[in-house]
Amino acid sequence: MPENKFLVVVGGPTASGKTKVAIDLARHFNTHILSTDSRQFYREMSIGTAKPTAEELSRAPHHFINSLSIHESYDVGKYEADALQLLEELFEQNEVVVVAGGSGLFIRALTEGLDNLPRVPASLSARVRADYEVHGLAWLQEQLLQADPEYFAKVDKQNPRRLMRALEVCLATGRPFSDFLRQNPHPRSFRVIGVLLNWEREQLVKRIEKRVDLMMENGLLEEARALYPHRHLNALQTVGYQELFDHFDGKMSLEEAVAKIKTNTRRYAKRQMTWFRKYGEWKAFSPEAFDQIGDFVEQQMKQKSF
Repeated sequence: MPENKFLVVVGGPTASGKTKVAIDLARHFNTHILSTDSRQFYREMSIGTAKPTAEELSRAPHHFINSLSIHESYDVGKYEADALQLLEELFEQNEVVVVAGGSGLFIRALTEGLDNLPRVPASLSARVRADYEVHGLAWLQEQLLQADPEYFAKVDKQNPRRLMRALEVCLATGRPFSDFLRQNPHPRSFRVIGVLLNWEREQLVKRIEKRVDLMMENGLLEEARALYPHRHLNALQTVGYQELFDHFDGKMSLEEAVAKIKTNTRRYAKRQMTWFRKYGEWKAFSPEAFDQIGDFVEQQMKQKSF
């Protein structure tokens, strides 16, 4: 890979405006965008993932959006390999590539590399999933709390896939999952420039609530109903869908489900900001200050040479 290549990572909580800023940066630098939103990969999930519109997708080349079916098996390790291979190709023609998304694990995999986790027997993974389906999320949380309180303290406790993965490693090795998360970052052949979109809490809450209302107006209920037969799939263990699945199961009214989507989305945004404060180097900006963001990126490009 040629020298002096730059990966501009646009981070921030859900509903913070990452899509617009990433597109503006991609057009400014005449380059491509890689998504690190692990739910926008899936073609069947559009409204509930706030996927870029067709018009937005047409304004800059995007990758890892609508690239998979919910029925396909895909994980962060495969994403790391695929994204690094793609970057090598893109950097042949571009000095800058833009990344956008709020999935911290995928951002970290791309910019720092994954920890070398041990393999887990398929039979053990199947047993953990079967137990989760019988006993539910609270059981899964309690099991991981007992096996690895350190990791449990920082993991997204509403994400059963993350909880199951950690518990599987604990059971397979007899060691806490956190023991495997202490390695140094892997070297990369590009420099990372982190741009963090920052809103006042009250403003972000209003944006989240407005977004959920717009999703419902745009057909989220119908999208979730079409996906309901596949609700057991990992891709659908997602805020915005799980609450509506509970509504279809008769566990709550539609109004209660929508209110819960808003609550869970606010909680998710809070966890995202905690992650961004912990990992990486970020310069915070108002999402509306594009000139300042562009100037900052250009300054960093001048300073960060090999």
